[in-house]
Amino acid sequence: MLFGIDRLLADPDLRKPLEGRRVALLAHPASVTADLTHSLDALVAAGVNISAVFGPQHGVRGDLQDNMMESPDFTDPTYGMPVFSLYGEVRRPTGQSMHTFDVMLVDLQDVGCRIYTFVTTLLYVLEAAAQHGKSVWVLDRPNPAGRPVEGTALLPGWESFVGAGPMPMRHGMTLGEMGAWFIDHFKLDVDYHVVAMEGWQPAEGPGWGWPPERVWINPSPNAANVNMARAYAGTVMLEGTTLSEGRGTTRPLELFGAPDIDAKAVIAEMHRIAPQWLAGCTLRDIWFQPTFHKHVGKLCSGVFIHAEGAAYDHGGFRPWRLQAAGFRAIRNLHPGYDLWRDFPYEYVFDKLAIDVINGGTGLRDWVDGGGEAGDLDALARPDETAWDETRRKYLLY
Repeated sequence: MLFGIDRLLADPDLRKPLEGRRVALLAHPASVTADLTHSLDALVAAGVNISAVFGPQHGVRGDLQDNMMESPDFTDPTYGMPVFSLYGEVRRPTGQSMHTFDVMLVDLQDVGCRIYTFVTTLLYVLEAAAQHGKSVWVLDRPNPAGRPVEGTALLPGWESFVGAGPMPMRHGMTLGEMGAWFIDHFKLDVDYHVVAMEGWQPAEGPGWGWPPERVWINPSPNAANVNMARAYAGTVMLEGTTLSEGRGTTRPLELFGAPDIDAKAVIAEMHRIAPQWLAGCTLRDIWFQPTFHKHVGKLCSGVFIHAEGAAYDHGGFRPWRLQAAGFRAIRNLHPGYDLWRDFPYEYVFDKLAIDVINGGTGLRDWVDGGGEAGDLDALARPDETAWDETRRKYLLY
C-alpha cells in the first residue's frame, strides 16, 4: 500500500499544483516514506520548494519525552529554512510563520485518539489557514488503532489542547478524514486537500489498521509500537493518576502499576467488575522499576495489556473501558487510594487532569461513585453511536 507521502512523490501530476508555490511541511520523526527517507528530504529531492518546517508536540526531531516540555524554533541545519515549533511559546501558528508559505503539507502519523495532540494541532493549522488564506494538504497515513469507536464525547466547555472537539476518546478516523470533519464542524473556509492512501484496509487483519509490511517509527517518544497505539485510548488516562503508565520503562503506555498495589488482585477484581470489558486482549501481571517519572527507582507491581498475539480480537478490544475497570478495581480494593493526580495538565490549571483527559467528569464520577459496569456503558454508548453516524460521511477508505 501507499501512504499519502508516497503517492505524492510517485505522481508528478499530484505535485503539479505545488509548482511555483512556497510549501511548508508539518512533520515529526515518523514522517517518512516507504523506504524510510524523511519526508523533508524526499520532498526537497523531488524539487518541492520547502520554505518552512513546522513541528508538533515533542518536536520535528521527537527529542522531548514528557508533556509540557516545549520545543524552540530553530533554523534547519541542512537546508537553512526556518523550523517553527507548535509546542513552544505558541501552540497555534503565528501570523509571522503563516507568511512563510502558500501551502502547508501535513504529514503526521497519528494514533487515533482524541487526546493525542496532533489532532488539535491539525485544527489549529486549519483555523490559521482560514484566517490567512493559505492551503492545507494532509498527506494521509493509517490510523493504527483502526476504525473502532469508544469513550464519551468531549463536553462543551471542556475544550483544550487534548480535546479539540466533541469526539469520543477513540475516534477511528485518519487525520485526512478528521480535517474534513473539522472544516464542517467549525465552519472553516479553507482550501483543503487530502492526498489519500492507496490500499489501506483498516477492517482486515493482521494489522487491523496498521499495514504489517510498513516499519513502525515512534511518532512521539513513548509511542513505541502498534500495541501502544491500540491500548493508548485507555492507558493515556493514567497520565491523570498517581499510577505509573510505564514512563521510564521500555514499554510506556502499555502497562500500569504502582509500588503499593497487588497486580494479581487488581486483575482478578477487574474480571469481577466487568469481564466483558477485558475481551480481545491478555492481561499479564508484571514487575517494573521506572528509571524516571512517577515512582522512579521503586519496584512496582503492574498490569501489562497485550492487544496483540493470538488472543487479540480487534472488534472486542475496548481499551477505554478496560482502563476504567483498572481504576475501579483499585478503588474497590483500596477505597482511600490517592488515585487522581492534581497538577497542571496541558496548560489547564483549574481542572483535574483525569477530567481534562476525558473532556468531562463522567469517568471519574463512575470510578468513585460505586455504580455498575452498565452505568458507564449507558454513559458512553449514546456518544459512541452518534459519533459513528457523524463520521460516516467523512470516511475515505
